[in-house]
Amino acid sequence: MLNGIRSLHERMDELQHVVAQRLESAGMPATSLLHAHVEGGHQRQLPAWRRRTEGEARWQVALCTAVAIALQVAVPDRLTLLSPSWVLPALEGAMLICLIIANPHRINRQSRALRSFGLLLAALISLANAWSLWQLASGLVTGHQHWNAGPLLITGGAIWLTNVIVFGLWYWEFDRGGPVARALGTNPYPDFQFPQMVSPEMAPPHWEPQFADYLYLAFTNAAAFSPTDVMPLSRWAKLAMTLQSAISIVTVALVVARAVNILQ
Repeated sequence: MLNGIRSLHERMDELQHVVAQRLESAGMPATSLLHAHVEGGHQRQLPAWRRRTEGEARWQVALCTAVAIALQVAVPDRLTLLSPSWVLPALEGAMLICLIIANPHRINRQSRALRSFGLLLAALISLANAWSLWQLASGLVTGHQHWNAGPLLITGGAIWLTNVIVFGLWYWEFDRGGPVARALGTNPYPDFQFPQMVSPEMAPPHWEPQFADYLYLAFTNAAAFSPTDVMPLSRWAKLAMTLQSAISIVTVALVVARAVNILQ
């Protein structure tokens, strides 16, 4: 028994010596094979959100952005940034089509121009919705605008839902440097902590946050006025969620209170 074990060790030593000689003759250090194996194993063990992936599909964010643009058409002319009310949504729709044509499938290609164009589109939607909310809130507070309960609830709901989509876009655009940076795995530090990050056994190995996850984050923050299962980690994320909650509180409080008063 002992002779067999000793013989096995001797053969393994001989094999290691032969491999080391072959590596040295090829100009590689003898430890490179072991390092490559360990690094390769470590790479395979990393969850998808921490390593390079093929990137998420364009359709989720494109569909929700189109919904946000369509909701602006439902806002009355007296609350819109530009008149008639279809002008700015038409411009935003054209910008969205350009983004889809430039990168229709996977969002994994670095382009400063495309990223700037996407941020500009999100900024335009945010500006238009903020203006509509300001006009609605000031009109309700001062009593200069007269509403029926039905149109008021529809308009307030459209502004509230647009606000959810807009903040979902901002969270998606800036978490870990944006969708392209997340696909390339260039930034290891997340701005938002999703449950799958702390409990990887509860998610498949290929899980990584996509736009639907950020939209859910924005919706729950606007509905509960506080974080739910997704925790903000960076300061900008905490401030952005605070701002969204404040806007949601003002919108819901003013619109619902006025609608109830009208109904009474």
